[in-house]
Amino acid sequence: MTASSCASSSAAKSPQRGRTYAIEREAMYPEDVDPESGCRLPLPRREQLDDAGRRTYDSLADPTGGTIRGLRGPGGILLHSPQLSRHARPLNRYLRHEAGLGGRVRELAILTTARELDSQFEWAAHEPQALSEGISPEIIEVIKHREDTNDLDEADAIVIELGREIFGARKVASATFARSLRHFGRRALVDLVALMGNYAGTAALLTAFDMQLDPGQPPLLPPP
Repeated sequence: MTASSCASSSAAKSPQRGRTYAIEREAMYPEDVDPESGCRLPLPRREQLDDAGRRTYDSLADPTGGTIRGLRGPGGILLHSPQLSRHARPLNRYLRHEAGLGGRVRELAILTTARELDSQFEWAAHEPQALSEGISPEIIEVIKHREDTNDLDEADAIVIELGREIFGARKVASATFARSLRHFGRRALVDLVALMGNYAGTAALLTAFDMQLDPGQPPLLPPP
């Protein structure tokens, strides 16, 4: 559900509660952050978009549209560049759902990327997804606190170590690459690295436009 629909629902049930929520939200955000969108850009306006942009808007605003954050998140930011959004969404859909990596590998890769780039919003969006894919809280703690991966299953350890070297060390060791290639094969490894790169790009958007956590959502990652 999007932030705007949540706010509308709350306000319908209790106008006072809706006003209180809006005041709290404004008070907790930096001065240059729009309280409705939660970032430095306002929410895109449907009436200002072309037909293709409106279809994207409607998909993002639809709770069953397949996005995690709807308009209040990277999807809403991208929609300020409708052509970019039009091209980026199919790539994201392929990498997440059609590449054949599987939900567990996907969420391990996204969490590792979010952790190495200190993306609080991306982490908060995907930690519940990781849990739903069967990733244990213990493994999530390993990623969160950059703990040793020696006791993890080989596939899990490979994804985590690969992401750490790409974004942390900024160099992938020959041994890490050989291990990754042996386990995943060429195509899946290319898709896996592209998935991490896709979410690194998302993290850059979230950072540049200062995307805020939801009111009441504490940061889940340690301070940088």
